[in-house]
Formats: sequence, C-alpha cells, structure tokens
Amino acid sequence: MAAQQSRLSRYAPYMLGILRFITGLLFLEHGSSKLFGFPHSPMFDGLQIVSVFGIGGILELCGGILILLGAFTRIVAFVLAGEMAFAYWMFHFPQSPFPALNQGDAAILFCFIFLYLVFAGPGAFSLDGQRKA
Repeated sequence: MAAQQSRLSRYAPYMLGILRFITGLLFLEHGSSKLFGFPHSPMFDGLQIVSVFGIGGILELCGGILILLGAFTRIVAFVLAGEMAFAYWMFHFPQSPFPALNQGDAAILFCFIFLYLVFAGPGAFSLDGQRKA
C-alpha cells in the first residue's frame, strides 16, 4: 500500500498541472462567452463592459488564460477565487440556499479549485515553473 501511494505521489505535480490547465480552459470559456459571444449565450447579448458581468468576463478571460499558462498562478487564483465567491453569494445564493437548485455548483467548485491553487501552486507545465528554473 505504501509503495503504491509513493508511486502515485510522484505524479501529483503533473496532475496538479493538468487540473490547473483544464480549470483555466473552462474558465476562459465563460469569459469569451460574455465578451465575444462564443460560445453564444443569449443571456449576455448586449453586455456592457462596465458592468458586473462585463468586469467578470474580463477577469474570467484574462485570469483563465493566465491560469491555463500557469503564469502568476497564486495571485491570479486568489483574485479568481474571490470573484467566484462574490458571484455565488451575489447571484446564486439569493435564488436558493441549495447549489443543486441555484446552479451555483460551478461557482463553488471554481472557487475552491482556485483556493487550492493559491496554496499548492501551479504544478507542472507552468510558466511560473519555467521562471524559477
């Protein structure tokens, strides 16, 4: 059991890097939907850049790209975790206290993945890692 755990542990930085990459990719998709209409969501038609959703879109697009690349990971993840906490309490929770009913599941998961990245760092395959080398 301990030997198997040790073998798996050596892959942890790579899985962290993959988690970071996929999270950034998913997150930037939310920003591109808001700012560029791709993928299209009618909810964001006519979105004003200087609005809560517009600023959120900018954070999601730019922050998603930086997270995907693993650049400035800890500080960007901290800001994005705050954005997701704000989004949950501002938009989802007032509908219902239950995430399954208020569609806040993604906001909660993004928030806690970003918080994890604040403490764990970027993992493998990151620009942050390249700068240290």
